[in-house]
Amino acid sequence: MNDPVSLPSAAIPGAGVPPTPAAWEAAFHAAHPYQAFLDRHANPDQRSRWDAFHGRVALTAPQKSLLAGFVRRMPVLVLAGAWCGDCVNQCPIFAHFQAAGPALDVRFLDRDARPDIAAHLKVCGGQRVPTVMFLSEDFTPILFYGDKTLSAYRAAAAAQIGESCSSGAVPPPADAIAAVVSDWLDQFERAQLILRLSGRLRQLHGD
Repeated sequence: MNDPVSLPSAAIPGAGVPPTPAAWEAAFHAAHPYQAFLDRHANPDQRSRWDAFHGRVALTAPQKSLLAGFVRRMPVLVLAGAWCGDCVNQCPIFAHFQAAGPALDVRFLDRDARPDIAAHLKVCGGQRVPTVMFLSEDFTPILFYGDKTLSAYRAAAAAQIGESCSSGAVPPPADAIAAVVSDWLDQFERAQLILRLSGRLRQLHGD
């Protein structure tokens, strides 16, 4: 989702300096759990769309087992907007992931709340949402992934969609939802494996 108003980087404090782990931690603690994010930022119409999509997401037994097997605590910072159709059709998936994976700590940050952080979460030079920063337990960045997933981009390309911003009013079919769930789960698993195999963290935890 493109940012309709882009500020020059010079006007954004710290935009040219990568955030420190302390800055990522501060942004993470300024963010909200899923329901609190919606309570704070969504109007009734937006909330109904998020709730409707949340109800359409279903994880398979193997997917739940995979998430339950995550052992390294993993803060996940999601830059989002309650108004954003791409967020409607992706962010509720992360709530299901957290419910199945106790090691996950997923927080949602409104795109406009921390422009100093948002400036470092751009996709192709644009301020698109949702974007996700996966962090270690000491808030060192692991990897960044955002906008649409590969399967969603394939579907958009095949359909020759010209709009840059979906309203979320027309939900995707069930098979498309399952594909996006799988795409995102791959990223969550990749981040968890990076943590598990990190020499630095293995020295701290012994495994």
